[in-house]
Amino acid sequence: MAGATARTLFDKVWDAHAILTREDGQSLLLIDRHFFHEGSHHAFNQLKARGAAVAQPSQNIGVADHYVPTRGRGGAIADASIGHMVRQLSENAARHGIRLFGLDNPDQGIVHVVGPEQGLTLPGLTIVCGDSHTSTHGAFGTIAFGIGASEVAHVLMTQTLWQRRPGRMRVTVEGRPGPGIGAKDIALSIIARIGADGAQGHAVEYAGSAIRGLSIEGRMTLCNLSIESGARCGMVAPDGMTLDYLRGRPFAPQGTAFDRAAEAWLALPGDPSATFDREVAMDAAEIAPIVTWGVSPEDALPITATLPDPERITDPARAAQVRDGLDYMGLRPGQRLTEIAVDRVFIGSCTNSRIEDLRAAAAVLAGRRARIPGLVSPGSTPVKRQAEEEGLDRIFREAGLEWVEAGCSMCVGMNGDLLAPGERCASTTNRNFRGRQGKGSRTHLMSPAMAAAAAVTGHLADVRPLLAGRA
Repeated sequence: MAGATARTLFDKVWDAHAILTREDGQSLLLIDRHFFHEGSHHAFNQLKARGAAVAQPSQNIGVADHYVPTRGRGGAIADASIGHMVRQLSENAARHGIRLFGLDNPDQGIVHVVGPEQGLTLPGLTIVCGDSHTSTHGAFGTIAFGIGASEVAHVLMTQTLWQRRPGRMRVTVEGRPGPGIGAKDIALSIIARIGADGAQGHAVEYAGSAIRGLSIEGRMTLCNLSIESGARCGMVAPDGMTLDYLRGRPFAPQGTAFDRAAEAWLALPGDPSATFDREVAMDAAEIAPIVTWGVSPEDALPITATLPDPERITDPARAAQVRDGLDYMGLRPGQRLTEIAVDRVFIGSCTNSRIEDLRAAAAVLAGRRARIPGLVSPGSTPVKRQAEEEGLDRIFREAGLEWVEAGCSMCVGMNGDLLAPGERCASTTNRNFRGRQGKGSRTHLMSPAMAAAAAVTGHLADVRPLLAGRA
């Protein structure tokens, strides 16, 4: 195919959903799936005020996750305001005939875990949700992105959304990652390389042998973090591994319908001669276990490194950012990352709460005792059940960590799972912004295995020695 007509994966999905394009360049996109959570009540209030109905109830899916408590399930929610929000979610879903994965649903969990797990996320779809990390679903070759409250209302009423076509960017990671290196390390390395705004205005496609070698769960972690580099969305082309993951999922096509769909899905990868507006290449062999030290995901370094010294940074703006980050985090220039003591560990969130993530943490924790308290929150009730069947919950409990119910938990600090002011957390979440896990909290982002390493040592630590001799 000639370069002028060759299309990327993003182009193929966008073109299939663009209903019309205005003179100002914005296109009206058909939205295949819209997920919403407790925070959607503002949008439903807009519908109520207009006397409007949901245009396509079957294409909208409610999930209770952001505000729900992870302890004391089955009784009344202690926080009256959160209880009201959860009731509103149920009432709005019932009023409009929308499927809801509520607290009484055996498949409840975090929206970006539930969608793929249930087969509601499928290649070639457009997916939106009132949550930044909707980009997670791009692991299946979807265009998936977060939207605001007014856009949620627009989707509910029309099943469409006006969007400006972003630029196309490809991040290629070739080679074989070393022992102990996971998708989180790859993702944070990319963000550290290109910056928190390095993909601004672009849809990112991840490619290369290292990406193809990731499990679907790893690809979800990678796409989840796309937003932290400023990308509009992140995508990985569907392949045989994608089909294997989706086959038999409750809401995925079944039988011959799946075979027909699979043929279309495997035609989605971009044309070989398709071009991108920007290209970034990395060598997987050079990626080490990585942690963040500041107040942006781009403030990330290999665990073997020392903290930057703002006095040695020639760019005044960057020097000020580094100085500010170190000050907030209570760290000093030149300090070794492995010298940083940690107060608490959190394993969970839409980034790293799937069964593969829990297994990775358990592989480090098995037979060991945590030196600091911690919380483990599975991404969904099915993940929780599977983890318990495999005995992972016992490993966490015997290590001294708390095993709770599914939900966003300590990622967002809005559901009762909080850090105390000044407390430092080794966290598998996606953002280390000021106060993200509670007022005055200090967050270090890392993989589940690295968080487990911090738990057993009491400080930021290289997981690789702890994995030696273990499967």
